[in-house]
Amino acid sequence: MADAVMTIDGRSVAGTSEFDVLNPAEGTPMGVAPQCSAEQLDSAMLAADRALGTWSSDHEVRQKALHHAADLLRSAAPELGAILTKEQGGPLPMSVGQLIGSSSWLDYYADLTQPHSEVLHHPGRTFEITHRPVGVVAAITPWNAPILLAMWKIAPALAAGATMVLKPSPHTPLTTLALGQLFAEALPPGVFNVVSGQEPLGKQLVEHRTPRKIALTGSIGTGKAVAAAAAADLKRVTLELGGNDAAILLDGVDIDVLIEPLFWSAFINAGQICEATKRVYVPRRLYPQLLEALSERARSIRVGDGFDPNVQMGPLTTDFQRDHVDALVREAKAQGATIAAGGHRLPGNGYFFEPTIIGDVQDGARIVDDEQFGPALPVIAYDDIDETVRRINDSPYGLGASVWSHDVEAARSVADRLDSGHVKVNAAHLPPPSDVPFGGVKWSGIGIENGVEGLREYTEIRVMEIGEIPV
Repeated sequence: MADAVMTIDGRSVAGTSEFDVLNPAEGTPMGVAPQCSAEQLDSAMLAADRALGTWSSDHEVRQKALHHAADLLRSAAPELGAILTKEQGGPLPMSVGQLIGSSSWLDYYADLTQPHSEVLHHPGRTFEITHRPVGVVAAITPWNAPILLAMWKIAPALAAGATMVLKPSPHTPLTTLALGQLFAEALPPGVFNVVSGQEPLGKQLVEHRTPRKIALTGSIGTGKAVAAAAAADLKRVTLELGGNDAAILLDGVDIDVLIEPLFWSAFINAGQICEATKRVYVPRRLYPQLLEALSERARSIRVGDGFDPNVQMGPLTTDFQRDHVDALVREAKAQGATIAAGGHRLPGNGYFFEPTIIGDVQDGARIVDDEQFGPALPVIAYDDIDETVRRINDSPYGLGASVWSHDVEAARSVADRLDSGHVKVNAAHLPPPSDVPFGGVKWSGIGIENGVEGLREYTEIRVMEIGEIPV
């Protein structure tokens, strides 16, 4: 693999130093990434600011460029997918699928009708209300789905006429750096800049004087720190943060029918999805059947290197996330929980953890109350649905939730009472398509990504008042 470089003002730029990127399947370095200096960050911000005027003024140019970028991404998906699997760990087909799927965001936003102007008439006064690009955007993206979650920011921001400086996670920077090089063929210089580095680069990015908006997908702790830093300069923010999504099964549900979507709602990408199912509530009489069905499915999963075509679940992306999951499972077991399946690290240097099902556990245990963000799922028996809804809502998280029942209206009634940004009925916890808004409530986020609302996050409203000169 060629040396990774940053993209600044349309040019390939090496870092002032380098840092290792680890292969989570082996726990060893698989490449190096450039460390961006403060001076190089200034150059990227200057380039984005300089490109803003021309880029924001011509919708047809933006539309053509974004479609071109989408075509390039689809063509490069097999090559970039191999890089993504090597640095992030997911099975290769999933990595390639993430890249191909991400290209649809570019096509969607390229063709999306821009926010319209509105004219209001009052006696002697006319008001023209327009949406204008927010300016330069600083984007910070995570390690669990690096390209898809980057595209949730890139596509709407650029379509709105904003320009961007993007920093990927230092744990998975290489695919995003390659994306910057790829898009340099389609986008004018300065429109999309990619820098990489370990801290303090993220802090420097957020505190830089140039960007008027910060877009982050990350942990709640990081989101709070970013919001506090952005507030000093009153920068706008969109924060897509963590979730502790609950799935509720109602009495009479057919477990055999729902076991497959329910299982993968929790274990896709080794559980490293913000909106993955993190806890399951089931009527007490169905609890033994569900626990055994989930455990049987967990024991059948082949875990290993994402390049193995037979592997269904790869490693966790980082050693600290593997250790976090391990600690939560051990703590639950020490408190009396039953490990119905899995529960252990797998041998070797990679960051593998068995798909784990946990029973005999209740709210109050950290494995239930906190976001595990990994392949360990607690199953909780309940007796009263009203009390269960209250317990689920009594959480600082509010990203997603689901209700499962053969009685759709009963499920809708329960779903309507859940305090979450994205609530599903008989549907798996999977990322939404490009035209569906996505965002959390409470600690799970500020602002909306995707859909028309996602585009408007990168605009600001301007009102022009036109009066009548007395004659």
